[in-house]
Amino acid sequence: MTATPAAPVTNWARTFTFGARAVHRPGSVAELRELVRTSERIRALGTGHSFSRVADTTADLVSVAGLPPTVEIDPARSRVTVGAGVRYGDLAEQLHRAGFALRAMASLPHISVAGACATGTHGSGVTNQGLASAVSAVELVTGDGELRTLSRADDPEDFPGAVVALGALGVVVRLTLDVVPTYDVSQVVYEDLPAASLGQDELEEVLAGGYSVSLFSRWRGDDVDQVWLKRRTDDAGTDHPASFHGARLATGPVHPVPGMPAASCTAQGGVPGPWHERLPHFRAAFTPSSGEEVQSEYLLARTDAAAALTALRGLRDRVAPVLHVSEVRTVAADDLWLSPAYGRETVALHFTWHKDPEGVAAVLPAVEETLAPYGPRPHWGKVFTIAPDLVRSAYPRIGDFAALAARLDPSGTFRNDFVDTYLR
Repeated sequence: MTATPAAPVTNWARTFTFGARAVHRPGSVAELRELVRTSERIRALGTGHSFSRVADTTADLVSVAGLPPTVEIDPARSRVTVGAGVRYGDLAEQLHRAGFALRAMASLPHISVAGACATGTHGSGVTNQGLASAVSAVELVTGDGELRTLSRADDPEDFPGAVVALGALGVVVRLTLDVVPTYDVSQVVYEDLPAASLGQDELEEVLAGGYSVSLFSRWRGDDVDQVWLKRRTDDAGTDHPASFHGARLATGPVHPVPGMPAASCTAQGGVPGPWHERLPHFRAAFTPSSGEEVQSEYLLARTDAAAALTALRGLRDRVAPVLHVSEVRTVAADDLWLSPAYGRETVALHFTWHKDPEGVAAVLPAVEETLAPYGPRPHWGKVFTIAPDLVRSAYPRIGDFAALAARLDPSGTFRNDFVDTYLR
């Protein structure tokens, strides 16, 4: 097992530097168990996709990237068990070859399965729940170095608190996910969706217009710059007309961030392809998004989508100068206690900011104040400044989660400042 100084360790976008004294990379679960057993404080690190302090610590970090990259498919039960460090892109290829698929994927296939599920990461679609909702069992190393498995079938009372858990219950080593038969998807992009299509009823129709739908805007005007429409080829209505709610079909491949090369994006133009090569926005072989950036995301009830977007337009002169692009997606409700989509049909308002910490810090409070009437839940892995008491009040089961964490980690081995601030 290797341990290295943590000073040069950053998130993938190189916009956040971890403060840990060392980063450990065990090569086996046995090594991980011994490391945890002898550690006073330790936090798990996946692919470093977060922008918040959720995984940070002044003690030790442990990377799960060196653990065995398990991918065990159980065709009879339509399940797959994966190692914590496995990335979605690698998992998806193996599932597809075996005739299976996930219902949803995030915009980036580069992220680890365990890290994405732990922070409530999601894809898009009015019928698609967040990625963690596919999990049926979690195997983790607890503070005493022991292995423990919690499953939806055997632990129905605790399990909803054990998946989106922010690393506060232990170091996840394996996850079991439900899978479905493989399917193909076609993807097209429409440009210049008029503001007239952004009333609540019209917006609901737009967002339900495909299996997965994303709206992209730079907040330079009232219209939406791009609509990314992904449709399953086994669904009815997979044709792609020249106009979609007033937006026009793009004449060639585009990138969500104007000026960036479209070669890094998944295939467009309505050409059918495997689900894992269309549901993400970006190809696994390329640097995702814009590269050096900061991200924020707020999730609120889908019924408030139009009102929230209208309110945010009043800030566009402040938002646009520090913004690469903003994305609007939907997430179906789930029952996971710390999921940002817990108990409500959700719209997600995502902001990809320039690498301008001062500029972002200046505009975030205004964005959050504008969204406050709609009860926003910030993505745990993104940058936000909402007061801790307001964050806690947005999660009805947060007290139950605190009790679960106290039972599974009584010594506080997996706690950090972030957990102490938001999950007490």
